[in-house]
Amino acid sequence: MSLYNVIVSSTESTVVAEYTARYDHSGSYQSEAALEKEFIRVLQTQGYEYLKIHDETTLVSNLRKQMELLNSYTFTENEWKRFFSECIASSNEGIVEKTKKIQMDHVQILKRDDGSTKNIYLLDKKNIHNNRLQVINQYEEAEGTHDTRYDVTILVNGLPLVHVELKRRGVAIREAFNQIKRYQRDSFWAASGLFEYVQIFIISNGTHTKYYSNTTRASHIKESGEGERRKSKKTSNSFEFTSFWADGNNKAIADLMDFTKTFLAKHSLLNVLTKYCVFTTEDLLLVMRPYQIMATERILSRIEISTNYKKTGTLDAGGYVWHTTGSGKTLTSFKTAQLASALPYVDKVLFVVDRKDLDYQTMREYDRFQKGAANSNTSTRILQKQLEDSTSHIIITTIQKLDVFISKNKGHDLFKKHFVIIFDECHRSQFGEMHTKIVKAFKKYHLFGFTGTPIFAANAGSGGNPLMRTTPQAFGEKLHTYTIVDAINDGNVLPFRIDYVNTVKMKADVKDKDVSSIDTEKAMADPARIREIVGYILDHFDQKTKRNMFYSLQGQRVSGFNSILAVSSIEVAKKYYTELKKETALRGQRLNIATIFSFSANEADPEDVFPDEDFDTESLDQTSREFLESAIRDYNEDFNTSFGTSSDKFQNYYKDLSLRMKKREVDLLIVVNMFLTGFDATTLNTLWVDKNLKQHGLIQAFSRTNRILNSVKTFGNIVCFRNLQDATDEAIALFGDKDAESIVLLKSYTDYYEGYDENGKHQPGYEELIDELCLKFPLGEQIYGEQNQKDFIKLFGAILRLKNILTAFDDFENNEILTLRDYQDYQSVYIDIYQELTKDKTSEKEKINEDIEFELELIRQVEINIDYILMLVAKYHQTNCEDKSILVSIDKAISSSMQLRSKKELIEHFIDTVNAATNVDEDWRKFVSEQKETDLNQLITEEKLKQEETKRLMDNSFRDGLLKTTGTDIDKIMPPVSRFGGGNRTAKKQSVIEKLMDFFEKYFGIV
Repeated sequence: MSLYNVIVSSTESTVVAEYTARYDHSGSYQSEAALEKEFIRVLQTQGYEYLKIHDETTLVSNLRKQMELLNSYTFTENEWKRFFSECIASSNEGIVEKTKKIQMDHVQILKRDDGSTKNIYLLDKKNIHNNRLQVINQYEEAEGTHDTRYDVTILVNGLPLVHVELKRRGVAIREAFNQIKRYQRDSFWAASGLFEYVQIFIISNGTHTKYYSNTTRASHIKESGEGERRKSKKTSNSFEFTSFWADGNNKAIADLMDFTKTFLAKHSLLNVLTKYCVFTTEDLLLVMRPYQIMATERILSRIEISTNYKKTGTLDAGGYVWHTTGSGKTLTSFKTAQLASALPYVDKVLFVVDRKDLDYQTMREYDRFQKGAANSNTSTRILQKQLEDSTSHIIITTIQKLDVFISKNKGHDLFKKHFVIIFDECHRSQFGEMHTKIVKAFKKYHLFGFTGTPIFAANAGSGGNPLMRTTPQAFGEKLHTYTIVDAINDGNVLPFRIDYVNTVKMKADVKDKDVSSIDTEKAMADPARIREIVGYILDHFDQKTKRNMFYSLQGQRVSGFNSILAVSSIEVAKKYYTELKKETALRGQRLNIATIFSFSANEADPEDVFPDEDFDTESLDQTSREFLESAIRDYNEDFNTSFGTSSDKFQNYYKDLSLRMKKREVDLLIVVNMFLTGFDATTLNTLWVDKNLKQHGLIQAFSRTNRILNSVKTFGNIVCFRNLQDATDEAIALFGDKDAESIVLLKSYTDYYEGYDENGKHQPGYEELIDELCLKFPLGEQIYGEQNQKDFIKLFGAILRLKNILTAFDDFENNEILTLRDYQDYQSVYIDIYQELTKDKTSEKEKINEDIEFELELIRQVEINIDYILMLVAKYHQTNCEDKSILVSIDKAISSSMQLRSKKELIEHFIDTVNAATNVDEDWRKFVSEQKETDLNQLITEEKLKQEETKRLMDNSFRDGLLKTTGTDIDKIMPPVSRFGGGNRTAKKQSVIEKLMDFFEKYFGIV
């Protein structure tokens, strides 16, 4: 008999609790080949089998062998051919379909020769160590667009599920990322397309190692897709979404050998592949980050230990996870609920959200996992039915519905069942009566809370139950922490930049303490002050939300970002809405402005900035409800909707408004409390604040702005019309650490403009970089030699980055140093050099600078637009077409814009038609329309395309802001070509795509 009392028996953790770098570096130079050799050696010591496989025939032969071993079955020749062609390498399947197969359909059906069927497992997800790991290197693919040779690939049961691209130490890791992008484009799809099974990519230069999934958040990223096959359309195209691996203390494990010993330990890698990936309803694969996996495993461990220790129904059976706002708490809690529901002794998992946080996407994700899981949010009756259904293991419901159910079903038998209850956001609203009801009703439970802003003693209120004021008191021990500082350091959220705009000046002899809070609020709500603030917002709106910058959002071309105005009360919200509507009409400033509020008994509670807010419009005073009804009528007129303030219509208004904010269709939303917690919109970059915020409420509100979107959105922009500096410092110290300010907040305008010293190193400012630019690369002089060109690209790229940040500061206006003409000239040189160095895609010159793509995106954003050109043409017309210097300005402006270069010929032809009788705007539209028709007809005739179908395709493309070159759209317009001459058809199709793209680029944005 064992002398040990085994409380829990567990497999190894996926994420190590703490890791100390163990790799012993020699002092000698290490080539890429040596790095690769050492990497494979370490994998072999960890139980990976090394195979010399360099071609597809051997790869497929090994795959068959591994499938037979895993399934204890020997295929006949016909069975293998059939299984391989139909279930593994179907020509109709691409990255998305193959990813779905690995993540959701890993059991495939074999049709045996005798007519019977057999389940064939691609992976064993229950017993992960039944899967065999092998490693190959220098695999050659000759059937792609170019001959390619891959560095290192990890095979799981013979399938290439992990690919590693290496660069030698000292080379930018981004080059490995770009190499994989080229493989995605040129060869992963070739031959049998087995490399489209890759789930995880790893990139490393030895010193730094990162990983990412084969797909990423496509709505965040502009995907060109020109000439790409449909199957590679959704591959990652943004370096911003790569991740470091880390230990349980969030310390990055960057060196390749240390990464190999942790992430690529067999149990860790297999856990990540089989448990810690989420394939979303948008067909995107998300690989969880180390802090998310760590939190999930600590919760599962707590469930197991407390169950074995018979601690269920106590504080020791649960705990809370502190993961900062924006770090993916919902994904973590979703995966935790999913895995907890699979534990054999757990009867039900309740995933509890606040009604206003229950968005459509969350419901769809849960519904994919278990059909109908989210239905219980619609009525308490459905919740009861699901709770009583023994086959329903995971239920998503709202706090409100759970509260009603518990109140109406005291003593129900199901309260005796084994429950895991997970709160997606454990705000203080769950600490009071609701929490007490749960603890009293359920007998055998584990209670877990996720929060970005825990309630500690320092930010706890003084009211209510003194034993239920903090997050630890309500939920138990803290299980894992990932603070805002960690998230910003890892690049998972953006830092904040804060402007404090003084709006009230006290008389010299009046001290703050002499003015009561109620009088202060009266002064703050004074119409004159609100007019001043509205003027400031409208004067600076385009600047703060970067409206002169363009990017692609869900296939649409949009400019800049949107914003929220947070105000202190419903009365003040009404004043702001009225003044903003009036002032925008007077200015002719076209902005979609909306507002939303509902009744809250504790609207101005100084201890809790965001009181629990329901969709209660019935309790609003008559004036406020009538005002809200009127504002919703304005919204209905703007968007052709039919919402109102009745209960159902108001909830639908909330959902529609939330969706339009995410699509950037609403420019400015005025709120009191709603939308300041739990609302995520990547397009939101500015929060205008006329409201006292503090501690958790302040961090929650600020964090609406710091979701990552693209390289133009570099920080969350906060504009405070109240002095919140001390409150901000206190909140950051509480929710980050005492040294967090320098990380969480950006530097001052002076630091960026004049330069600053940090960690013993000088960071040059905008002034210094411009001086260096003018000295080293004066305009008018040719830049000779590749090294000089690299230096210019790097220097001008740094200037672009700084200028992007500085444009958000009011002080930068009229302090740009370079004239617009000089800036255009430098920009033209920059684009010319880039195009020269990258025109040969096989040239090593493509690798000139790790930031080149980032800077070019900025170049596209700060483009001179067509309106500016037409203004110059009109100016030329006013001189009776005699001032030729204006033509030079037009030429320079076009050359400095990535977008307008494709339209250069069109603009020049129009200028040739300009005479004294020309009406520039009218004639331009007419000219473009006629020229577009002529060019399209010529293209249709030359390529023998189908006329109606082609015109419809192009009309739709201009409407959507994207020419789709994948799918069947192009095939539908092609002339009949013999399918037996496949090569000719493919070449013909590619030629048509290129000509259509040229036509689209020429007219997009001006028709």
